[in-house]
Amino acid sequence: VQLQASGGGLVQPGGSLRLSCAASGSILSINNMAWYRQAPGKQRELVATITTGGSTGYADSVKGRFTISRDNAKKTAYLQMNSLKLEDTAVYYCNADVGYNDGSSYRSRNYWGQGTQVTVSS
Repeated sequence: VQLQASGGGLVQPGGSLRLSCAASGSILSINNMAWYRQAPGKQRELVATITTGGSTGYADSVKGRFTISRDNAKKTAYLQMNSLKLEDTAVYYCNADVGYNDGSSYRSRNYWGQGTQVTVSS
């Protein structure tokens, strides 16, 4: 199982970016999905979460600006980031609880994507 994050880049303050996180491999189910970020010199922090049913949660710092969504058929989560600020600069990581068959039974495991750099700069 792999999570492939993409969509990062350089954007000016006030701009927008859309991140994608695509899961691949022998997947039976994808449960909760989330985006985290880690800025230089800081701890990794939770940005947004989404359940299988589409319930969402956000860090206070991004509420009203970021939107998490998912396409279950495509096994992909998205993070639409609007009104970006300098302090949104970070490496963004996707995270997912994935169910798979280990050959004899159903298992669930938490996976991380490789991270995508978002830089907000004028």
